Amino acid sequence: MKKLYEKSEITVAILWIVLYTVSMGNLRNLGDDSPYMMLGLIVISSLMLLFVWRNGLLEKYGLSGWAKNNRAMLWFFPLWVITTANLWGGVTPRYPMPGQLFVVVSMAFVGFAEELIFRGFLFKAMLKNGSVKMAVIVSAVSFGLGHILNLFTGHELAETLAQVVFAVAYGFMVTIAFYKSGSLLPCILSHSLFDMFAEFANPDVPPLLDWITHGAIVLLSILYCLYLIKRVKTTPEAKPSAAPAAP
Repeated sequence: MKKLYEKSEITVAILWIVLYTVSMGNLRNLGDDSPYMMLGLIVISSLMLLFVWRNGLLEKYGLSGWAKNNRAMLWFFPLWVITTANLWGGVTPRYPMPGQLFVVVSMAFVGFAEELIFRGFLFKAMLKNGSVKMAVIVSAVSFGLGHILNLFTGHELAETLAQVVFAVAYGFMVTIAFYKSGSLLPCILSHSLFDMFAEFANPDVPPLLDWITHGAIVLLSILYCLYLIKRVKTTPEAKPSAAPAAP
Protein backbone atom coordinates (compact mmCIF):
# COMPACT_ATOMS: atom_id res chain seq x y z
CA MET A 1 0.00 0.00 0.00
CA LYS A 2 2.99 2.31 0.48
CA LYS A 3 3.63 2.53 -3.27
CA LEU A 4 -0.04 3.23 -3.93
CA TYR A 5 0.01 5.90 -1.21
CA GLU A 6 3.02 7.61 -2.79
CA LYS A 7 1.26 7.54 -6.14
CA SER A 8 -2.21 8.64 -5.03
CA GLU A 9 -3.13 9.60 -1.46
CA ILE A 10 -6.76 10.14 -2.45
CA THR A 11 -7.02 6.54 -3.68
CA VAL A 12 -5.72 5.25 -0.36
CA ALA A 13 -8.15 7.52 1.51
CA ILE A 14 -11.06 6.13 -0.52
CA LEU A 15 -9.90 2.57 0.13
CA TRP A 16 -9.88 3.22 3.88
CA ILE A 17 -13.37 4.73 3.67
CA VAL A 18 -14.68 1.69 1.76
CA LEU A 19 -12.97 -0.75 4.13
CA TYR A 20 -14.37 1.03 7.18
CA THR A 21 -17.88 1.42 5.77
CA VAL A 22 -18.17 -2.22 4.68
CA SER A 23 -16.70 -3.45 7.95
CA MET A 24 -19.01 -1.29 10.06
CA GLY A 25 -22.04 -2.40 8.05
CA ASN A 26 -21.28 -6.01 8.92
CA LEU A 27 -20.14 -5.40 12.48
CA ARG A 28 -23.24 -3.42 13.44
CA ASN A 29 -25.40 -6.33 12.35
CA LEU A 30 -23.87 -8.17 15.32
CA GLY A 31 -25.22 -5.49 17.69
CA ASP A 32 -23.51 -2.39 19.04
CA ASP A 33 -23.02 -4.14 22.39
CA SER A 34 -21.36 -7.16 20.80
CA PRO A 35 -17.78 -7.98 21.87
CA TYR A 36 -17.13 -8.97 18.25
CA MET A 37 -17.95 -5.46 17.06
CA MET A 38 -15.57 -4.09 19.67
CA LEU A 39 -12.79 -6.43 18.57
CA GLY A 40 -13.44 -5.64 14.91
CA LEU A 41 -13.11 -1.90 15.54
CA ILE A 42 -9.93 -2.43 17.54
CA VAL A 43 -8.45 -4.39 14.62
CA ILE A 44 -9.44 -1.76 12.03
CA SER A 45 -8.12 1.11 14.14
CA SER A 46 -4.89 -0.76 14.85
CA LEU A 47 -4.33 -1.39 11.14
CA MET A 48 -4.80 2.31 10.37
CA LEU A 49 -2.48 3.38 13.17
CA LEU A 50 0.12 0.80 12.10
CA PHE A 51 -0.03 2.13 8.53
CA VAL A 52 0.52 5.70 9.76
CA TRP A 53 3.31 4.74 12.15
CA ARG A 54 5.18 2.44 9.73
CA ASN A 55 5.22 5.17 7.07
CA GLY A 56 6.31 7.98 9.37
CA LEU A 57 3.03 9.89 9.05
CA LEU A 58 2.20 10.57 12.70
CA GLU A 59 3.03 14.27 12.45
CA LYS A 60 1.33 14.69 9.08
CA TYR A 61 -1.93 13.34 10.46
CA GLY A 62 -1.71 15.28 13.70
CA LEU A 63 -1.02 12.31 15.98
CA SER A 64 2.40 13.36 17.27
CA GLY A 65 1.20 15.80 19.94
CA TRP A 66 -1.38 18.25 21.22
CA ALA A 67 -1.97 21.61 19.51
CA LYS A 68 0.75 24.19 20.15
CA ASN A 69 -1.71 27.07 19.68
CA ASN A 70 -4.07 25.79 22.35
CA ARG A 71 -4.83 29.28 23.70
CA ALA A 72 -5.65 30.71 20.27
CA MET A 73 -7.97 27.74 19.72
CA LEU A 74 -9.82 28.78 22.93
CA TRP A 75 -8.62 25.49 24.44
CA PHE A 76 -11.10 23.81 22.04
CA PHE A 77 -13.85 24.76 24.50
CA PRO A 78 -16.71 24.60 21.92
CA LEU A 79 -15.74 20.99 21.16
CA TRP A 80 -16.02 20.05 24.82
CA VAL A 81 -19.43 21.72 25.12
CA ILE A 82 -20.74 19.81 22.12
CA THR A 83 -19.14 16.60 23.41
CA THR A 84 -21.53 16.61 26.38
CA ALA A 85 -24.70 17.17 24.29
CA ASN A 86 -25.88 13.58 24.59
CA LEU A 87 -26.05 13.98 28.36
CA TRP A 88 -28.16 17.16 28.39
CA GLY A 89 -31.42 15.21 28.61
CA GLY A 90 -30.32 12.90 31.40
CA VAL A 91 -28.22 9.77 31.80
CA THR A 92 -29.51 6.24 31.17
CA PRO A 93 -27.17 3.33 30.31
CA ARG A 94 -28.42 1.71 27.11
CA TYR A 95 -27.34 -1.89 27.74
CA PRO A 96 -26.83 -4.19 30.72
CA MET A 97 -23.26 -5.09 31.64
CA PRO A 98 -20.98 -6.25 30.10
CA GLY A 99 -22.65 -5.01 26.88
CA GLN A 100 -22.47 -1.41 28.06
CA LEU A 101 -18.71 -1.73 28.46
CA PHE A 102 -18.32 -3.29 25.00
CA VAL A 103 -20.32 -0.54 23.30
CA VAL A 104 -18.46 2.26 25.10
CA VAL A 105 -15.09 0.85 24.02
CA SER A 106 -16.44 0.38 20.47
CA MET A 107 -17.56 4.00 20.29
CA ALA A 108 -14.15 5.21 21.45
CA PHE A 109 -12.57 3.43 18.47
CA VAL A 110 -15.29 4.69 16.12
CA GLY A 111 -14.26 8.24 17.01
CA PHE A 112 -10.60 7.45 16.41
CA ALA A 113 -11.16 5.66 13.11
CA GLU A 114 -13.55 8.23 11.63
CA GLU A 115 -11.35 11.18 12.56
CA LEU A 116 -8.27 9.55 11.08
CA ILE A 117 -10.17 8.65 7.91
CA PHE A 118 -12.08 11.88 7.23
CA ARG A 119 -9.87 14.50 8.89
CA GLY A 120 -6.61 12.64 8.31
CA PHE A 121 -6.50 10.56 5.13
CA LEU A 122 -9.24 12.27 3.11
CA PHE A 123 -8.68 15.88 4.18
CA LYS A 124 -4.91 15.75 3.80
CA ALA A 125 -5.19 14.05 0.42
CA MET A 126 -7.60 16.73 -0.82
CA LEU A 127 -5.43 19.47 0.71
CA LYS A 128 -2.38 18.25 -1.17
CA ASN A 129 -4.00 18.50 -4.58
CA GLY A 130 -6.63 21.21 -4.19
CA SER A 131 -7.79 24.24 -2.24
CA VAL A 132 -8.35 24.36 1.50
CA LYS A 133 -12.01 25.28 0.99
CA MET A 134 -12.70 22.26 -1.20
CA ALA A 135 -10.79 19.95 1.14
CA VAL A 136 -12.81 21.18 4.13
CA ILE A 137 -16.11 20.85 2.26
CA VAL A 138 -15.40 17.32 0.99
CA SER A 139 -14.22 16.12 4.40
CA ALA A 140 -17.18 17.59 6.30
CA VAL A 141 -19.94 16.75 3.83
CA SER A 142 -18.78 13.19 3.12
CA PHE A 143 -18.56 12.56 6.87
CA GLY A 144 -22.07 13.92 7.38
CA LEU A 145 -23.64 12.06 4.47
CA GLY A 146 -22.15 8.83 5.77
CA HIS A 147 -24.72 8.98 8.56
CA ILE A 148 -27.46 8.25 6.03
CA LEU A 149 -26.45 4.63 6.56
CA ASN A 150 -28.31 4.87 9.89
CA LEU A 151 -31.51 4.42 7.88
CA PHE A 152 -30.48 0.80 7.37
CA THR A 153 -30.06 0.21 11.11
CA GLY A 154 -33.62 1.07 12.11
CA HIS A 155 -33.44 4.86 12.53
CA GLU A 156 -36.35 7.01 11.33
CA LEU A 157 -35.96 9.39 8.38
CA ALA A 158 -36.42 12.62 10.40
CA GLU A 159 -33.96 11.44 13.04
CA THR A 160 -31.43 10.43 10.39
CA LEU A 161 -31.68 13.77 8.55
CA ALA A 162 -31.14 15.61 11.83
CA GLN A 163 -28.05 13.48 12.43
CA VAL A 164 -26.75 14.26 8.94
CA VAL A 165 -27.16 18.02 9.47
CA PHE A 166 -25.46 17.82 12.86
CA ALA A 167 -22.66 15.64 11.49
CA VAL A 168 -21.98 18.04 8.60
CA ALA A 169 -21.80 21.00 11.00
CA TYR A 170 -19.61 19.04 13.38
CA GLY A 171 -17.48 17.90 10.44
CA PHE A 172 -16.82 21.47 9.37
CA MET A 173 -15.85 22.42 12.92
CA VAL A 174 -13.37 19.62 13.58
CA THR A 175 -11.88 19.79 10.07
CA ILE A 176 -11.15 23.50 10.41
CA ALA A 177 -9.93 22.94 13.97
CA PHE A 178 -7.51 20.29 12.70
CA TYR A 179 -6.33 22.51 9.87
CA LYS A 180 -5.76 25.50 12.14
CA SER A 181 -4.11 23.60 14.99
CA GLY A 182 -2.22 20.83 13.23
CA SER A 183 -3.31 18.34 15.90
CA LEU A 184 -5.94 15.67 15.37
CA LEU A 185 -5.91 14.61 19.03
CA PRO A 186 -8.54 17.13 20.26
CA CYS A 187 -10.84 16.09 17.40
CA ILE A 188 -10.39 12.39 18.20
CA LEU A 189 -11.03 12.97 21.90
CA SER A 190 -14.14 15.06 21.24
CA HIS A 191 -15.57 12.62 18.69
CA SER A 192 -14.86 9.54 20.82
CA LEU A 193 -16.38 11.05 23.95
CA PHE A 194 -19.44 12.26 22.04
CA ASP A 195 -20.10 8.76 20.71
CA MET A 196 -19.38 7.18 24.09
CA PHE A 197 -21.77 9.55 25.88
CA ALA A 198 -24.44 8.72 23.28
CA GLU A 199 -24.61 5.26 24.84
CA PHE A 200 -25.75 6.90 28.09
CA ALA A 201 -28.29 9.28 26.51
CA ASN A 202 -31.81 9.32 27.89
CA PRO A 203 -34.07 7.80 25.16
CA ASP A 204 -37.13 9.58 26.54
CA VAL A 205 -35.98 13.13 25.85
CA PRO A 206 -38.91 15.27 24.56
CA PRO A 207 -38.65 15.85 20.78
CA LEU A 208 -38.61 19.64 21.29
CA LEU A 209 -35.57 19.44 23.58
CA ASP A 210 -33.86 17.15 21.08
CA TRP A 211 -34.38 19.64 18.24
CA ILE A 212 -33.23 22.54 20.46
CA THR A 213 -30.09 20.58 21.30
CA HIS A 214 -29.33 19.91 17.63
CA GLY A 215 -29.96 23.57 16.79
CA ALA A 216 -27.65 24.76 19.57
CA ILE A 217 -24.92 22.41 18.39
CA VAL A 218 -25.16 23.59 14.79
CA LEU A 219 -25.12 27.25 15.87
CA LEU A 220 -22.10 26.76 18.15
CA SER A 221 -20.29 24.88 15.37
CA ILE A 222 -20.89 27.75 12.93
CA LEU A 223 -19.72 30.39 15.42
CA TYR A 224 -16.55 28.45 16.26
CA CYS A 225 -15.80 27.89 12.57
CA LEU A 226 -16.13 31.63 11.89
CA TYR A 227 -13.84 32.42 14.81
CA LEU A 228 -11.20 29.94 13.65
CA ILE A 229 -11.29 31.18 10.05
CA LYS A 230 -11.07 34.87 10.91
CA ARG A 231 -8.94 34.94 14.06
CA VAL A 232 -6.61 31.91 14.19
CA LYS A 233 -3.49 31.57 12.09
CA THR A 234 -2.74 28.16 10.69
CA THR A 235 0.21 26.50 12.42
CA PRO A 236 3.23 25.52 10.29
CA GLU A 237 2.62 21.86 11.23
CA ALA A 238 -0.83 21.98 9.65
CA LYS A 239 0.19 23.45 6.32
CA PRO A 240 1.00 21.27 3.29
CA SER A 241 4.32 21.75 1.53
CA ALA A 242 2.64 24.12 -0.91
CA ALA A 243 -0.08 25.58 1.22
CA PRO A 244 -3.20 26.90 -0.50
CA ALA A 245 -4.86 30.05 0.79
CA ALA A 246 -6.75 29.64 4.05
CA PRO A 247 -10.54 29.53 3.90
